[in-house]
Amino acid sequence: MTREHPDAPRPLISFKAIGKTFGTKQVLKDMTLDVYAGEVLFIIGTSGVGKSVTIKHLIGLLGIDHGEIWFDGKRIDPLPERELAPVRKRIGMVFQNSTLFDSMTLAENVALPLRKHKGMRQKQALAEARARLQQVYMADYADRYPAELSDGMRKRAAIARTLTLEPEVVLFDEPTTGLDPVNARRIDRLIRELSGTHGVTSVVVSHDLVSIFTIADRIAFIYQGGVRAVGTRAEIQGSPDPVVQQFIAGKASGPMETPGF
Repeated sequence: MTREHPDAPRPLISFKAIGKTFGTKQVLKDMTLDVYAGEVLFIIGTSGVGKSVTIKHLIGLLGIDHGEIWFDGKRIDPLPERELAPVRKRIGMVFQNSTLFDSMTLAENVALPLRKHKGMRQKQALAEARARLQQVYMADYADRYPAELSDGMRKRAAIARTLTLEPEVVLFDEPTTGLDPVNARRIDRLIRELSGTHGVTSVVVSHDLVSIFTIADRIAFIYQGGVRAVGTRAEIQGSPDPVVQQFIAGKASGPMETPGF
């Protein structure tokens, strides 16, 4: 169930036969997946199958045991830390817990990478930060502290901070986890807007079925260390694979239950 891309001579991102083991637990086993420029790709599967592990490899937060990772035509998995810096400027990540500094206002949080990586002065960085907060509909809260805001608002501020360096790719790790339905759908709309309006490639790790079957261009289902199925929303929903259908139906018993990381 692989979608053809005749107009794309090569994927923007390629994971080729990736393997990763923690202790005695093999999480990824020859995991292969392509990501194309401008798409919203969801990586799905049960807890512990290696969804977050996969995307962390892309920016060097984890190292693979074997295989290859390619970005924009260049192999990046063997790069030393110094040579990964330019890659990280092109690939942003929004972590599950938002990772905002409680002692800083939202504007100060968003301004931080501008000061650190672009060398902006405080006044200029704060002005740019407010513009980014406007982009995620949070401008009215620029002078508030994270603790004063809801989880959904903090998630949007974290997205604004990621956008400051104008990444081509944004990785989202469970962006709607813990959010009420209204805020979850706001995050969905932001992800879709980044692709549709700004051309950002989004890779989203999620188990939120509403998000998955509302905004994804393609979906990759990971099972037992590899990609079991990949395709459009319609292709995944119509898959004859009983394991895929079990996940979609949200059943909690049967062969899908696999302990892991």
